[in-house]
Amino acid sequence: MAVILAIAIGMLYSTGIYMMFRRSSIKLVIGLGLIGHAANLLIFTSAGLVRGNPPFIGPDDKILPGEPAETFTDPLPPALILTAIVIGFALSVYTIVLVKRAYQELGTDDLDRMRSTDS
Repeated sequence: MAVILAIAIGMLYSTGIYMMFRRSSIKLVIGLGLIGHAANLLIFTSAGLVRGNPPFIGPDDKILPGEPAETFTDPLPPALILTAIVIGFALSVYTIVLVKRAYQELGTDDLDRMRSTDS
C-alpha cells in the first residue's frame, strides 16, 4: 500500500511541476492544486498507515507500558491535512480570481504576453 501511495505522490508532484512550467496561467493554478494534493498525501503517508485502529484510546482500552505506539493511529497528521486542505482551497480561489482579473485586463492568459505588458 505504501508503494502505491509513493508512486501516486511522485506522479502528482511531477504532473504539478510540469503544469506549472506551462505558459498558461490556468495550468499554473492546476499545477498548484496538484502539488497541494501531493503534499497532503505525503503527510498522510509519512504518519504511518495503521488499519482498523481508531486515533483515540477509549476507556476500555488497556495499554501496557511496553506496548508499541504503532498499534494506534496518530491523530495529528489528519488534523494537519484538514488544515492544509482549507488553506489550499483559499489559495486556489484567490489565484483563480487573480487570473480572471488579469485575463479581463490584458485579454490573454499567456504568461509571456503578460510579461511583455509590464513596460
